[in-house]
Amino acid sequence: MSDEFNQIAKFEDPGLPEHVHRKTDTDPKAADLAERQVAILFILSALGTVLAIYAYIFIKDDVFFFIPIMGDTNAHQLFLGLGMAISLLFIGLGLVHWAKMLMPDTEVIAKRHEFRSPDEDRADFHQTIKEQAAAAGLGRRSLIKRTLGLALGFSALTPLVLLRDLGPLPGKDLEKTSWKRGTRLVTDPGDRPIRPEDLEIGAVAQVLPELEPGSTRHLSDIAKDAVLLIRLRPSEFQLDAERLSWTYDGIIAFSKICSHMGCAVALYEQQTKHLLCPCHQSTFDVTRAAKVIFGPSARPLPQLSITVDADGYLVAQNPFNEPVGPSYWERPS
Repeated sequence: MSDEFNQIAKFEDPGLPEHVHRKTDTDPKAADLAERQVAILFILSALGTVLAIYAYIFIKDDVFFFIPIMGDTNAHQLFLGLGMAISLLFIGLGLVHWAKMLMPDTEVIAKRHEFRSPDEDRADFHQTIKEQAAAAGLGRRSLIKRTLGLALGFSALTPLVLLRDLGPLPGKDLEKTSWKRGTRLVTDPGDRPIRPEDLEIGAVAQVLPELEPGSTRHLSDIAKDAVLLIRLRPSEFQLDAERLSWTYDGIIAFSKICSHMGCAVALYEQQTKHLLCPCHQSTFDVTRAAKVIFGPSARPLPQLSITVDADGYLVAQNPFNEPVGPSYWERPS
């Protein structure tokens, strides 16, 4: 065992081959040409970002044109994807070309140290970073620095523009829904009026307000008008007299929009009488007027007071007791 160790210890490294310098290391004209090439690649990246933003905003989604190898093609999607691909491709090519042709090209042997680096090396880390940044030529090659900043800056605009899909802020829209006094509750889907006997104890149903003759239901109205009906035994409620009067024969109604981030509260645990939002696990106790018992939501679900009309169908007594929606910023906490 000792003989093998001695043989390994006597082994001598034959060394690295002689370093061959690049043309850009010895010829200033070649270095300047490489710098301009890198700058052109960064500018092409910025133009790709401009193309993506232009396609996203100005090219309509219903515009098509014929390409022989692709057939009828959606221009909006084609140029949006093409612009983003150009942006990412050329910024990557520019960085690779910069590193290959202009950044330091000398071999460095770093001796391996056991455990952690010496304290003096750790203390000098910040200074080393500065020196390496200077060696990369950022200070001397202002053209690369400016065009890289241009490409990165334009790339950062893309996600900001895409945020436009989130739509405008709701403003006062959530303060008013389609629910009003006497509005019948109808099934969703089906638009069939509901009687109390249609719901068994423990049942849950999604309902919407009945449409007036000649009117149509808009998606924005469906989103804020959706209501969950839940039927319990009246003795299971832990409500004050006012909230109890908003129920009918054990049936209670809440907005389906979570008061945290606006997700649909879609899960009901029959044994615990809890409503659960699947997005961030906010949990509401149905027996206590949808009081928050777990999760990030800060407010109970708005309750819709209900009763029955002369024909025995469930109707709203009044609109919601407060604006619906995610953590509505104009209602008191």
